[in-house]
Amino acid sequence: MNQLYEKESTAFFTKTDGNISSPAGFFAGGLHCGIKRKRPDLGWLYSAVPAQAAAVYTTNQFQAAPIQITKESIMESGKLSGIIVNSGNANSFTGNEGLRHARLMREWFAAQIGVNESLIGVASTGVIGELLPVEKIETGIRRIEKEGTSHPDLFEKAILTTDTFQKRACVTLEIDGKTVTVAGCAKGSGMIHPNMATMLAFITTDAKVEAAALQNLLKQTVDETFNMITVDGDTSTNDMVVVMANGLAGNDTLSYAHPDWKKFAESFAYIARELAKQIARDGEGATKLVEVCVTGAETEKEAQTVAKTVIGSNLVKAAVFGADANWGRIINAIGYSGVQVDEQTLSIRIGGIPVVEKGMPASYSEDEAHAYLKENDKICIAIDLGAGTCQGTAWGCDLTYDYVKINATYRS
Repeated sequence: MNQLYEKESTAFFTKTDGNISSPAGFFAGGLHCGIKRKRPDLGWLYSAVPAQAAAVYTTNQFQAAPIQITKESIMESGKLSGIIVNSGNANSFTGNEGLRHARLMREWFAAQIGVNESLIGVASTGVIGELLPVEKIETGIRRIEKEGTSHPDLFEKAILTTDTFQKRACVTLEIDGKTVTVAGCAKGSGMIHPNMATMLAFITTDAKVEAAALQNLLKQTVDETFNMITVDGDTSTNDMVVVMANGLAGNDTLSYAHPDWKKFAESFAYIARELAKQIARDGEGATKLVEVCVTGAETEKEAQTVAKTVIGSNLVKAAVFGADANWGRIINAIGYSGVQVDEQTLSIRIGGIPVVEKGMPASYSEDEAHAYLKENDKICIAIDLGAGTCQGTAWGCDLTYDYVKINATYRS
């Protein structure tokens, strides 16, 4: 997959204004059940037929109860028919009672849509360490209509916490003469860091995909997209990315041997990449999306490491917020990334403005650099290590006064 995402090709697919229920046979919705004061806080997603499922979970050692239950379901058959999601309460660090509550959510939703409970996944996001108000959730689940109705906008709203906007992406492509749709939505704003964070992402497709190929594709794609974003360096207990492929498009089974595999993989990667960038752009208190593109590395891993280290530097993030082209902070982050870099081959550009050339300060206009940082809501930092042909891209945001304000009052 192409790592210089700002040069991405869309030759394989067509971007649309669709949503999580655009692929054939998927339904979604949301409602307010009383976990939050007013906003939707219970969402559901399901397929008319059991779908091949794959998932990637947070690396935090304290994995929340919903993750454990979703793992159980997917491990049993490799398929899911639906996912029930609540926001406002993470059901994390809640012991055996939390596990019981997650299982009840699975049981109730399975009964409501008429499937075996092993075909249901569970997700939660919100405050850690508080028991779920399960009576309210049960009442909410009983209000879910089964087939024929879909309200994806309400699903997108129901999964949000401190997010300021809904996040979605959708594409169509042709495989075996059939129109295939791939779509996704996500939530995430704070506690975002590479190796997953307090984010949930759901991807649906009506393509028919081999189980092993789907899981491998998801893992590779997450490594190149969701694991390449950071907001604040915190990794949460509840993150997961789940993909469901129900096969209703009618294509032949996709695998690495299929002639259209590359088309599907590129389309899938686009969805994940767009959602990842939207999460980074919506960092708590953020005013700018920051993209760090590293080229000239000896290995892809080294390029990704440098990109993630620079995007995660609080000093770099603060400088972007202050429109200060302080490239010394970028140098500093590269220096502690753990990647061996020859400073004599290192070059850096901020928005196309060269600030370092072959290890030496470049001659540039401070006013021009300041204007670029101040006037644009997407800031691009290009780093050429001058050592090889590998590359990597990471996304983040600036660090603002509002980040502290939001997190200082999160529970009040």
